[in-house]
Amino acid sequence: MAKKQKAKKNEGFNKNMLMKSIMGIFSSNPSQSLNYKQIAKILEAKDATSKRLINEVLYELADQGALQEVYNGKFMVKMLSTAIEGVVEMETDGNAHVITNDNQEVFVPEYNLNHALHGDRVKVAVSPKRRRKMMEAEVVEVVERAKRTFVGKIEVEANYAFVITDNKLMPYDIFIPKGAINKAKTGQKVIARITDWPKHTKNPMGEVVEVIGNPGEHEVEMHSILAEFELPYHFPEELNRLAEKIPEKATKQDIAERRDFRKIPTFTIDPADAKDFDDALSIRTIDENTFEVGVHIADVTHYVTPGSPIDSEAIERATSVYLVDRCVPMLPERLSNFICSLRPNEEKLCFSAVFEMDKEGTVQKEWFGRSIILSQRRFSYEEAQNVIETSEGDMATEILTLNSIAQKLRRNRLRAGAVDFDRAEVKFDLDENGKPLGVFFKVQKEANQLIEEFMLLANRKVAEFIGASREKTKVKPFVYRIHDKPNPEKFDNFRSFVTRFGYNVEGGTDKQISRSLNKILREVKGKKEQNLIETLALRSMAKARYSANNIGHYGLGFPHYTHFTSPIRRFPDMMVHRLLAHYLDGGKPKNEEELERLCKHSTDMEIKATEAERASIKYKQVEFMSDKIGQHFQGVITGVTSFGLFVELIETKCEGLVAIRDLDDDYYEFDEDNYCLVGRQTERKFQLGDELEVEVWRTNLPKKQLDFRLIDNENNSSESTNPGRARQSRGTGSSRRKPNADKTRKHKGVQRKRK
Repeated sequence: MAKKQKAKKNEGFNKNMLMKSIMGIFSSNPSQSLNYKQIAKILEAKDATSKRLINEVLYELADQGALQEVYNGKFMVKMLSTAIEGVVEMETDGNAHVITNDNQEVFVPEYNLNHALHGDRVKVAVSPKRRRKMMEAEVVEVVERAKRTFVGKIEVEANYAFVITDNKLMPYDIFIPKGAINKAKTGQKVIARITDWPKHTKNPMGEVVEVIGNPGEHEVEMHSILAEFELPYHFPEELNRLAEKIPEKATKQDIAERRDFRKIPTFTIDPADAKDFDDALSIRTIDENTFEVGVHIADVTHYVTPGSPIDSEAIERATSVYLVDRCVPMLPERLSNFICSLRPNEEKLCFSAVFEMDKEGTVQKEWFGRSIILSQRRFSYEEAQNVIETSEGDMATEILTLNSIAQKLRRNRLRAGAVDFDRAEVKFDLDENGKPLGVFFKVQKEANQLIEEFMLLANRKVAEFIGASREKTKVKPFVYRIHDKPNPEKFDNFRSFVTRFGYNVEGGTDKQISRSLNKILREVKGKKEQNLIETLALRSMAKARYSANNIGHYGLGFPHYTHFTSPIRRFPDMMVHRLLAHYLDGGKPKNEEELERLCKHSTDMEIKATEAERASIKYKQVEFMSDKIGQHFQGVITGVTSFGLFVELIETKCEGLVAIRDLDDDYYEFDEDNYCLVGRQTERKFQLGDELEVEVWRTNLPKKQLDFRLIDNENNSSESTNPGRARQSRGTGSSRRKPNADKTRKHKGVQRKRK
């Protein structure tokens, strides 16, 4: 803060001199936002007349463009041209950090967010302060809202209502005027849209756009999850009618223009409950050491023409969404499950990548183009795995030969620098009403790896075919699946953390690091720390995305990589099919900016779909644990925050919170640098990876939250010494949001406390 500039007492202020003084204060503090009271304190202006003049001058300077009002009477120097732009990532304690365009992080405390919300693109002014080893900043402009609709429970009063949102990263309730309630009743789940957010109000204003139904019902909750992430949960009927008119059978002209694989042994391998089979494999022996392997992908773009209503809907959705109990498809069901699905004993049109390769997996020749196939057998992964393990069954020779080649492709890929993330998937046994009866984990076996390796091969070779020839020919803009190197700071934290378990990430080059990381991932399999280390390793990595600007794929170790193999469920694959066909026909380079725009949209939608899937899993985990109140489980600390410990149960991988206020054997403080809680008196530490015994205390289905209580065997637990105290409730709700269960909300004279 600038040194106080003395004002002559009792003589008032000259307006022109006051303007210069105020601009001097802001110029000395370009990243600071100040209101008239703070300015008055600096200038030692204590009388009401001077303060009013200061306030008047501030608004005058804002009108002149010298200052800008960033929030509710707070001003700062207008410096948007030098402000940093980025995307807000909220934290559950109400603070946030902004990921800048150059992938840096700046910390934004809650009081400096100025109405910015999770996912918003903002401009921030950075101050010299630092927090959590990061620069501290203030939001000076919301450039683009990421989200305007929210799902929540409505509370209706006489003349207004509030929607209490389900979103843990939305710290405000939405004020709904009486005329915008849309017949919703107290307690119902609704979709509310933010319509306005005046600077001087704490809560945004909105309207109810849809009443979903009563909370707790399976369909209502699944629809709520989709709506929360602004994903559709039904297909427009007019598009279904258009899809019904698409002819199913291939014409003679279609067949004549395609390479014919109908007489070559061909099969699919998919999950047992799958309906959209978008890839098939064929194999033909050329000689004792050489095989022709075909990777055949449903030719979706033959049926979906650019600019058609179905294509426009596919662009908007960008991906199919998979929740615990359903698939919300990108394409109408007639296309995804029937016409395009490579069902057995049906002639199907495909786009194929065909390789002549030896037993070691070395590709000698390649061919890309349109084809027609006839799959002889549909295998589930379990059926194919049984063939691999017993060497018996349908098409055993073909499966065993392809599996042998796939395992060699896999070994070569890992040796070349690919990182082997092979995590178990959480699955549920559901009854007819969607209630979870049990949790199990789907583990990748050789049958999964067989399909994965040939899909990776096809994706890599297609990308190389277009991208690797850039130096020799004209640039051909294309769609790539890219993956950047890990964030150095995050990876260093991971490297340091795993030493606690006796593991070391060795080496300095990308290849050395990936080999060392693979070694650790192999060694942790079956151990109690497996899930934690795999999770933290993933968190240290950059996120894969789509782009027309190829930087390679770090995780796979491929300089060129794309997505070619799933056009039924991913729009980027449809883009790749169209681009590949265009360039095979000698077409001119496509517009790279337009491709990049579609890539960004597809990445954004993929992230939403992934978050929705995780939310549905979390909901079912909480539902599964809801009848286990009071039961004890072993868990591992997977997260440490200023408000408590996140603990994942070893048996079910369900995660819950032990709130810091419930650790009552000491006063615990959050050590930001070492991500642990430390007792002030006992110096007892709770840190990532510690194994604990916890009791299931509370479940909150609408908010998908689990609350645990520590069974403190180390300190003879307060429960054993004082059962009444341990059982006593310490407040309602969970601490996932910043703990403030009794916070007051005000909006235009309306004051209410959260109940």
